[in-house]
Amino acid sequence: MRTHFTALMASLTLSLTLTACSPDQNWREVAFEGTSLKAQLPCKPDRTTRSVPLGGVPVDLQVVGCESGTAMVAVMTAALQAGADANALLAGWQQATLDNARVNRPLASGQQQVWHRPGQLPLAASVRVQAPGLRADGQAVQMAAVWGAVAEGERVRLIHAVVYDRAISPEMANTLFDGLKP
Repeated sequence: MRTHFTALMASLTLSLTLTACSPDQNWREVAFEGTSLKAQLPCKPDRTTRSVPLGGVPVDLQVVGCESGTAMVAVMTAALQAGADANALLAGWQQATLDNARVNRPLASGQQQVWHRPGQLPLAASVRVQAPGLRADGQAVQMAAVWGAVAEGERVRLIHAVVYDRAISPEMANTLFDGLKP
């Protein structure tokens, strides 16, 4: 799973890097097709949906993302099959993202905290991480990210949002993460 997911994350990072939008932050609400999930993004987003293996099962991963100034911002979501182990899949997604960003682990104290929002399932893997890493070209980058899950009937929807930049504005990260609405 990690190899396919890491390749997808690298591909998405490259595609978002190549499609920049205005450097001014112009926050807007973005909806995801087939779900009530909404997000706030600081620029006009590009969208894609790809089938990716998550826990050995193909899922449709919806991605919206853009660049705002030097920051790359993305929100991703995938609905799981009924009965899937959402916590294990969320933890795997987190590991693949941290590996892709070449974040050193174990994370230092204060780099990871619980991230439980209203309407979200209280999973152990629902966390917020802020840590330094490396871009694909070896340049240093800061990453702020969240992973969570919400119930949709008998299914679970995983959610991941991330900001990459040389220095991340706390206002940008907080607005992005607080703007995720199930």
